[in-house]
Amino acid sequence: MMQMKEYKEVPQDAPPAAPGVNTTGPEPWMSIPVGSNCPQGLEYLTVLDQLLVSQKIEKLEMITGFETQNRFKVKNSLGQNVYFANEESDCCSRQLCGPARPFEMKIMDSFQNEVLHISRPFRCGLFCFPNCMSMIEVSAPPGQVIGTVEQVCTFLKPTFRVKNSFGDVVFDIVGPACVWKCCSDITMKVLNSANNEQIGKITKQWSGLGRELFTDADYFSVTFPLNLDVRMKALIFAAVFLIDIVYYDH
Repeated sequence: MMQMKEYKEVPQDAPPAAPGVNTTGPEPWMSIPVGSNCPQGLEYLTVLDQLLVSQKIEKLEMITGFETQNRFKVKNSLGQNVYFANEESDCCSRQLCGPARPFEMKIMDSFQNEVLHISRPFRCGLFCFPNCMSMIEVSAPPGQVIGTVEQVCTFLKPTFRVKNSFGDVVFDIVGPACVWKCCSDITMKVLNSANNEQIGKITKQWSGLGRELFTDADYFSVTFPLNLDVRMKALIFAAVFLIDIVYYDH
């Protein structure tokens, strides 16, 4: 079990930043919603039904092919920053294990607080042995597990199961038979496991021929119902990083 980490408190008398106002850098950050009863740092998700995830291009990796730690920006539909995501992994596993490598992913807010933690153990990805399929464990706040996302052995459509903290399957994420198409987006449906009804989607967006051929920096969009529990939104959002490393981090 991971240790709980101290969360930097925002002064209570400090007014929230207005939408679009530059507070911490050259790019605007989304203001913090107030009055939300949820894990600290996930308040943003209470008022969002879409997240846009873009992986930063690493020049060293593009020039030399030397695998570096992945970094992502997470924005809302207005282009305002919501989170940053930074991978933590060792150099040897990145070079030798590639997309099978273990890693920790820290999701940070504008105050550099870690609001979501993703832990991915090593998985060889060979055949359909139970301990070979990829999975991630998601915690919010760090140290408090809210669920997992687990790859399912299939021979046609890629499938992932989203489970809550009790181990119950709540969503299935199902993609097309072909997960790569030239000049086209790839959409994976998020289905309610109880009735197989689509409640959202994860889309790997076409980012241009040059970016697709010469980098592994990808664009994703995630949509879910506005009134969905924030923990479930966080699990669907976290699935992006597992899908990316399984199918697109090559």
